[in-house]
Amino acid sequence: MEEGSRNYLKFFRVVPLLWLTSLISSALANVVGFSEQPLSKIAIHKTTRALRESVSIRASPVVLGLQGEDTEWVTVNLVNPDPSEDDWVAVFSPANFNPSTCPPVNDEDQSPYICSSPIKYKYVNSSKSTYSKTGKASLKFQLINQRADFSFALFSGGLSNPKLVAVSNFILFANPNAPLYPRLAQGKSWNEMTVTWTSGYNINEAVPFVEWGLKGQSQTQSPAGTLTIDQNSMCGSPARTVGWRDPGFIHTSFLINLWPNSVYIYRMGHLLSNGSYIWSKSYSFKSSPYPGQDSLQRVIIFGDMGKAERDGSNEYSDYQPGSLNTTDQLIKDLENIDIVFHIGDLSYANGYISQWDQFTSQVEPIASTVPYMVASGNHERDWPNSGSFYENTDSGGECGVVAETMFYVPAENRAKFWYSTDYGMFHFCIADSEHDWREGTEQYKFIEHCLASADRRKQPWLIFASHRVLGYSSNEWYALEGSFEEPMGRESLQKLWQKYRVDIAFYGHVHNYERICPIYQNQCVNSEKSHYSGTVNGTIHVVVGGGGCHLSEFTTAIPNWSIYRDYDFGFVKLTAFNHSSLLFEYKKSRDGKVYDSFTISREYKDVLACVHDSCEPTTLAS
Repeated sequence: MEEGSRNYLKFFRVVPLLWLTSLISSALANVVGFSEQPLSKIAIHKTTRALRESVSIRASPVVLGLQGEDTEWVTVNLVNPDPSEDDWVAVFSPANFNPSTCPPVNDEDQSPYICSSPIKYKYVNSSKSTYSKTGKASLKFQLINQRADFSFALFSGGLSNPKLVAVSNFILFANPNAPLYPRLAQGKSWNEMTVTWTSGYNINEAVPFVEWGLKGQSQTQSPAGTLTIDQNSMCGSPARTVGWRDPGFIHTSFLINLWPNSVYIYRMGHLLSNGSYIWSKSYSFKSSPYPGQDSLQRVIIFGDMGKAERDGSNEYSDYQPGSLNTTDQLIKDLENIDIVFHIGDLSYANGYISQWDQFTSQVEPIASTVPYMVASGNHERDWPNSGSFYENTDSGGECGVVAETMFYVPAENRAKFWYSTDYGMFHFCIADSEHDWREGTEQYKFIEHCLASADRRKQPWLIFASHRVLGYSSNEWYALEGSFEEPMGRESLQKLWQKYRVDIAFYGHVHNYERICPIYQNQCVNSEKSHYSGTVNGTIHVVVGGGGCHLSEFTTAIPNWSIYRDYDFGFVKLTAFNHSSLLFEYKKSRDGKVYDSFTISREYKDVLACVHDSCEPTTLAS
């Protein structure tokens, strides 16, 4: 038996388990069915001790990231004289997950054997080995630096009745505290870029900053603010219990007074108390164009991507089967992308906090290079009695705290996840569908102000986005409700879209792609389908929630306002060539090819033209 297993023998007491809370996280798959966060399938509270000296489990290499890598493959070798088909291996971090790490419980309660979820798991037979016959297997896991050491535990009994059989040696990254996973975002002004990253250094251990400057020129340093999250700030289980994991320290630096259209080099740093420096890798980004600048500008929009594991872990529920395809297609085309909008349901951690590191690691090639703007979805925010508009448990107890800390958005109050941002000829109004948007609310006033503030001569392309479908969708569930929208969705907002002549409104939440005709009050106001010219007369609504999570069914009856529907994973790319010409493309994640498209060609006078319920008052006076 490995040394790690022997250490565990002294911690386990042979007592029956009485656990008062269910650890099954109800991760409702939006509005179209039920699915579970893969980690929630593990009944870790039911774990019983079955450590056997005859079983060996060994992980190598012992030290990871010796050349500064933040991701490494690890080999786990098993020898088990009594194998079974339902044996599985879990990755724990921190490595020491025995009862001594559990919080105190009431005297009448008995401590659980294990009170923390693993960060990932894999069935031993998933490697298509001969394990069930020979008792020997070799598994490959991909680990990322998550600020702590790792161990691997072999369980029998499947996920519902786990029996701890053996624990491996501990392994760790050479510098577990290293600055990692930068996320760029637009600041509150067009010439400001924010850099947010994660590290293991608190401000009393090291001073965080970003070193940056124009490519090929001298560098400057900008300080960073530091935030973190504690377990008591979570609203409920599993985030507050079995799913809790220390998320580290989140740093944000503001790079200001940027020259437009310029390439900047940057890296994150920490000045230690002994005067030495810890550096990240070097990255680069291109600064935003001046608002109204006439140049080629390319925008990516999608929702509901989630994360997946390149080593095959956690995927037995088929939870986010398209996530890696979407990520990889964006990385492949990154030179032709200027800014990304991920409109809600980001990581689908659902209260398992370790998954946020894995998500930020997955999108790091994108988010470190172009602004990665996010919106709030039900899986980030919703929790009963927490101020969210919906009283469900979709966030797994996170109640918005993790998302608003991990990602910067240029909102006045990041707990209220609505904001506006400009990119050249585009003006974006990002709503928060997890807070009330109806007429008379604070958010409604923001939406109207955001739409009204667009200077359409300089920024002709006006875009609205929210997570839930506040416009139109022929999703099966919405059709059963008879509304073809989020209940109360468009009733208050459609007059604003019409009044301010919003070009396109984007939504996630429903996991498919659908394009709606230019529409107002349930009626198509333009018969064109592939090329719109002159005055369009209404807003084009697009559901683009097929970023990666399991797909949503359409209703069999196709409404007359639905132009194109696709039951597949994909994303939208907008290309503004100038003030008069916009290209819309829907691309599938599987191959990056265009499957739906249209163009808009118009002049400034067409934006000003009188349309139904959107005519400026006039007078006969001369």
